Amino acid sequence: MTSDLLIRNARPLGGEPVDLLIRGGRFSAAAGAAPAETIDAAGCIALPGLVEAHTHLDKTLIGMDWFENRIGPTRNERILADRKAKRERDMNAHRQSARQVLQTLHYGVLHIRSHVDVDTEIGLANIEGVLETRAALRDLVDVQVVAFPQSGMLPRDGTFDLMDAAMAAGADIVGGIDPATIERDPVRHLDAIFALADKYAKPVDIHLHEPGDLGAFCLDLIVERTRALALQGRVMVSHAYCLGMLEPARQRTLIEALAAERISVMTVGSPAAPALPLRLMRECGLIVASGSDGIQGTWEPWGNGDMLERAKYLAQRNGMTNDADLAETARICTFGGAEGLGLAGYGLAEGDFGDLVLVPARTLAEAVALTPQRRTVIRRGRILVREGVPAQASIFDPG
Repeated sequence: MTSDLLIRNARPLGGEPVDLLIRGGRFSAAAGAAPAETIDAAGCIALPGLVEAHTHLDKTLIGMDWFENRIGPTRNERILADRKAKRERDMNAHRQSARQVLQTLHYGVLHIRSHVDVDTEIGLANIEGVLETRAALRDLVDVQVVAFPQSGMLPRDGTFDLMDAAMAAGADIVGGIDPATIERDPVRHLDAIFALADKYAKPVDIHLHEPGDLGAFCLDLIVERTRALALQGRVMVSHAYCLGMLEPARQRTLIEALAAERISVMTVGSPAAPALPLRLMRECGLIVASGSDGIQGTWEPWGNGDMLERAKYLAQRNGMTNDADLAETARICTFGGAEGLGLAGYGLAEGDFGDLVLVPARTLAEAVALTPQRRTVIRRGRILVREGVPAQASIFDPG
């Protein structure tokens, strides 16, 4: 659904006030009859739709009873507990994913990449549920679905075939996970997921929590396969904690290699993991995106999905306080995410899709530091949220 809309006195990315015209769902400079609807942005900053580059829509407990978390600290303990919760609780993937999508839409998140579990217990049920949400809400939000072998692929017979079936069913991206510590065979794991990507002509997104030199070794393998299959611009590495753990020369060499193959890196700015060197990554031209990861789930109870708040977390985690650095974290959660996800028609220029968020702030740094909530959210020229209030309550009813 598209609309024509004139937005007066908006400040793109914190610049000088301008009028923004959306015709036929895209930004336009064309003259002609005034559109039926005009709004005054009153000097608000205009950002393109916020980009959630990494979450797990099928895992959220939003709207459900409180989950008493007694889970141990290791990743394997969390995976087992999450699997148990799916068996024992009503974790309907369609309902829960819709709840999260609509919650984050209030903040101006208009593009989402979600990793969705595929394993031998749930089969394709979660993939099917999130695909249903994607179809139902396609006029509101873009959702990319990653087929994700959370419990491991090689150690669990039948998972690779389910991954293949998930791609055939409509998943957009081939996911992977910790080729060494979970899969225990980095070469076989990466060969398998890159083979699926080649078979279906789809991108790759790999969870990589491997530390230090072990993680760097896995990144070298990913670079090799990206180059061999000419997948430049179509591979993302999520987390990549190892980049914050290497000695400076090795760190720079690896970041430059990733940038050369246009492999993007997603970081959530986790307080419990090494901080990634955002300034060096920017200097080297590496594409950096961000995401909320799990929101209010069995792994941890945190998060609301506000990507402007996530930009603040990135700045805090990296000790950033000056305005230029804070503006860069806003860019990571908009243009960086868009580039990492391969979004076309993203931005505020003529011909781009008419998607934007109006934020009541004077500078990008202020928007990141204070994360104002009275935002106006516009999708293809259609006002979804007006100064923090849904334009139509029915839009935000997940059913």
